[in-house]
Amino acid sequence: MYTANEKRYDRMKYNRCGKSGLLLPAVSLGLWHNFGDTGVYANMEQMCFTAFDNGITHFDLANNYGPKGGSAEENFGRILKEHFAPNRDEMIISTKAGYYMWPGPYGDRGSRKYLIASLDKSLKRLGLDYVDIFYHHRMDPDTPLEETMCALDQIVRSGKALYVGLSNYDGETLGKAAAILNELHTPFVINQNRYNILDRSIERNGLKETSQRLGKGIICFSPLAQGMLTDRYFNGIPDDSRVRTDGRFLNEEQVTEEKLGNIRKLNDIAKNRGQTLAEMALAWLLHDGVITSVLIGASKPSQILDNIKATENTDFTADELAEIDRLSALV
Repeated sequence: MYTANEKRYDRMKYNRCGKSGLLLPAVSLGLWHNFGDTGVYANMEQMCFTAFDNGITHFDLANNYGPKGGSAEENFGRILKEHFAPNRDEMIISTKAGYYMWPGPYGDRGSRKYLIASLDKSLKRLGLDYVDIFYHHRMDPDTPLEETMCALDQIVRSGKALYVGLSNYDGETLGKAAAILNELHTPFVINQNRYNILDRSIERNGLKETSQRLGKGIICFSPLAQGMLTDRYFNGIPDDSRVRTDGRFLNEEQVTEEKLGNIRKLNDIAKNRGQTLAEMALAWLLHDGVITSVLIGASKPSQILDNIKATENTDFTADELAEIDRLSALV
């Protein structure tokens, strides 16, 4: 039977989620790819043990995480029941709905019907009465924003979530959504978006600036750009890499020698800082205090430990930041 490490909270930094009272670990564990039916359950257990033993209190899911959709919630729910029931109040567990989940007109996008039904199914898979954060997973231009936001408000008032979040929104839509949620007095505290050294979309679309201005947190996924911000591709594309085995989010055409040359220069900056490229990439996200937490994905416990090291040095010189900006523009 798993027994939590008593010193786990000394091993992690916790950041306030915007202007709310909620604290999140600087590093959170995302259960996107490696907790589905294709994963090894014993390895999932060990990754959760390693994360929690090192102060990672936040575990991030969505209704469609797997494969197949729903299986990540089912597997994590089993881990919760078998090992973490005494620690539930020490955990932040989040899930989402917004992408396709079941056939027909009510299993996708942002309607009140879909969001409430999806969360009910998620809670059953997780074996929980409530989640700590429930996100709308993507913008839906075909559903009135008021309907989606009122559904999130109803979910909190029903006790099925403590806080709500928005994922994959841009700055303009975030501002409109926040105004509705503020009027409803809904505890909207966080945005989840893709962000890394190579992908600055939230800087261009206003999401980062608007979140900061409104006092909302940001948690970012894909912090290592699907492995591009590691040494994984320096010597070619490994046969077991996601490029070879999946290709939906990073394909071979994107891994050019020109890009790798500039990424190797980023690696040189990391070496001079005494960090791996991955550690520097995570530290860069946390350096300005705007990002609340970075969502890491892992396939084995050692990767979690490696990523946590990034929190040991998140200070950058002006010259380092300028050179990182210059090189990222070339990739």
